[in-house]
Amino acid sequence: MKNRRIIVVGGGAAGFFAAIKCAETDPHSEVIVMEKGPRFLQKVSISGGGRCNVTHACFDGRELARRYPRGGRELIGAFQRFQARDTVAWFESRGVQLKEEPDGRMFPVTDSSQTIVDCLVRNAQSAGVTLLLNSTVEGARRRTDGGFELRLGSGDMLCCDRLMLASGGCRSTSAGELPQSLGHALEAPVPSLFTFHIDTGWLHALAGVSVDSAEVSVPGTLLRERGPLLATHSGLSGPVILRTSAWGARILSGFNYQFPLVVNWLPEAAFDSVLEGFQRRRESVGARLVANVPLAPLPARLWEALLGAAGVGRDVRWSSFSREQQKRVARQLLSTGFSVSGKSLNRDEFVTCGGVRLVDVNFKTMESRICPGLYFAGELLDIDGITGGFNFQAAWTTGWLAGRAMGSWTGASDSPAV
Repeated sequence: MKNRRIIVVGGGAAGFFAAIKCAETDPHSEVIVMEKGPRFLQKVSISGGGRCNVTHACFDGRELARRYPRGGRELIGAFQRFQARDTVAWFESRGVQLKEEPDGRMFPVTDSSQTIVDCLVRNAQSAGVTLLLNSTVEGARRRTDGGFELRLGSGDMLCCDRLMLASGGCRSTSAGELPQSLGHALEAPVPSLFTFHIDTGWLHALAGVSVDSAEVSVPGTLLRERGPLLATHSGLSGPVILRTSAWGARILSGFNYQFPLVVNWLPEAAFDSVLEGFQRRRESVGARLVANVPLAPLPARLWEALLGAAGVGRDVRWSSFSREQQKRVARQLLSTGFSVSGKSLNRDEFVTCGGVRLVDVNFKTMESRICPGLYFAGELLDIDGITGGFNFQAAWTTGWLAGRAMGSWTGASDSPAV
């Protein structure tokens, strides 16, 4: 007979990692993962375009923590115990090799998220974890003699000695009901990673065009980010937009997602140097059309669209490219103004900020400071990172810490009744 029962609510990355660590730390405990949906690790399976961006190749704990708009301070200590290097070692010791891409993102060498899903499920099963699908926990209360009593969607009651909540981001009111019923307050959830909707016709016509480095800023705020940018059918996306949305999650929510945006397509260039480049071209290729000689590294379609936005016609040649026209184009290149009219749809948002307040959680163990025996991990906490594998790393780290703590617990070992 098992000494005690530990229940993990949520069959995602954090829940699985915690359950595996807990069961491996204490093989004598009954560890159960309860997932309300029909599939485990759903977010893992679809992340990174089906490749799963497991983590990021940033192996300094303090530097890694700087990638989190919310939760970075608390994660500094947590990353001293389990960070990205440990994640790589964990998967590799279980037969899954990871590779680093030029931007630091790390994926399985198979380029298939199923590799990660299979690894987690296989290790959970080999550790003796019980995996339950379509199992909803509708309510929870702490028993006076310790432990918890859970009310299931089936109407059954289930008791446990330790309880961990790893049910994902609080996108709906119901998602926060369990921690609130156990005494925890939540920071209001708002989307953290989303794209910008912009109703500008010439931008929509550039759907699919990308630049490797652009700088975007939101006037009137301190938001300013640099990185790859992608034009879409509805506006702008790409890593630089997602980072801006992460750092500005609450600010942009306060604007109701309607705000001015400035894009600098040549962040390494100065206004005068752009004009000097125009003058050199005027002297060397004067007979050619301005539109036919794009300014590197801009894609030809983007160059032509920016000329049009600056009022320079398709028939203008470099020899007749006036000083006033040059200044207008230079300003367009370095500070194109847009009006953002909304964000990506809810179904496209994979990360939210908000959730269980971090001050109420012990980040050495991930145990609640309010309700003994209750643990948290993953997106349910008010932690979110920028795009690039950082949100999964927070899930692995908090899950590992919670699993180790639950497996190391030396409290009473009464066997709970079903």
